[in-house]
Amino acid sequence: MDRSRGLSVRLKLTLSYAGFLLLAGALLLAAVSWWLLKVGWLQTNKAGAWTATPGTTFVRGFAPIAAAVMVFLLVFGLLGGWVLAGRMLAPLTRITEATRTAATGSLSHRIQLPGRQDEFRELADAFDAMLARLEAHVAEQRRFAANASHELRTPLAISKSLLDVARSDPSHDTGEVLDRLHAVNTRAIDLTEALLVLSRAGQRSFTREQVDLSLMAEEATETLLPLAERNGVTIETRGDVTPASGSPALLLQLTMNLVHNAIVHNPSGRGRVWVTTGARPGTVLLTVENTGEKLTPHLVATLTEPFQRGTERLHTDHAGVGLGLAIVETITHAHDGTLTLTARPEGGLRITVELPAAAPDTDR
Repeated sequence: MDRSRGLSVRLKLTLSYAGFLLLAGALLLAAVSWWLLKVGWLQTNKAGAWTATPGTTFVRGFAPIAAAVMVFLLVFGLLGGWVLAGRMLAPLTRITEATRTAATGSLSHRIQLPGRQDEFRELADAFDAMLARLEAHVAEQRRFAANASHELRTPLAISKSLLDVARSDPSHDTGEVLDRLHAVNTRAIDLTEALLVLSRAGQRSFTREQVDLSLMAEEATETLLPLAERNGVTIETRGDVTPASGSPALLLQLTMNLVHNAIVHNPSGRGRVWVTTGARPGTVLLTVENTGEKLTPHLVATLTEPFQRGTERLHTDHAGVGLGLAIVETITHAHDGTLTLTARPEGGLRITVELPAAAPDTDR
């Protein structure tokens, strides 16, 4: 926005200081002049010599002194106000310079304003905290974009290789090539859909409705039961009614991802999965546990990062696209909830989603 340039804040403060000082001086000199007039009038009255302007002689003698004092106050107010305004606005100058540096794309700069806590220090600390969050967010987005580009490039490269093989070798089994192309394209579609879900959940652009997490758990279990049977995994579901508020589609996606993750990251033929729902004062819980290998705390801490598949416990089938738990975390945060991942001592993983409980339905 183009705006005409006005007076600087420092000059405005300087003029304000000088003006206030002149006003105070003028009031003081007026009070002194009134006092001199009163004294002159009293002395004239005692002497019995009445005049039209009692005490004028005193005032005339005081006028040059008053003028000199006003000039001194003006000069002193301008110079002193300029210096004081500069010292007061020095922190604001540092904040402005940091803002301009950040506007160029450099988010690593920090103000780190010294001194005691005051309004400028609070503003500088808040700005530093904002820069830190922005820097972390930008770094995360760049890392995510790089990982997404790599993940999307892989199926495209495989498809190109398969087509090149089919073109160079006409005698090659066409059915096998088509099957592999179908699998690769399916994976690319799954990845694209996962990225769209992740984006929509992060934007919080959904209408909140009352949702029962126990019904979500039952639906997810029934849908994924054939996959569990093929992998030889037993699923147990239990829990009470757990009313939450949110998007039914996103919460179902969250539950599906958790159950799917628990099934595929499980020992084949002897794995178990427990899906539990419950309620606490003000919150509702969805917990999914599975058996498996013992996990280190370091590995568990990275499982919600995009494209992190936990290769130490990964099956070759239904491996997913590495966004399952990242989507779960994003959906959880979009619903103002918390996600907790804990390694089970006997092996496997326990994942708990805690969401705010839905307000009671007053219409019933």
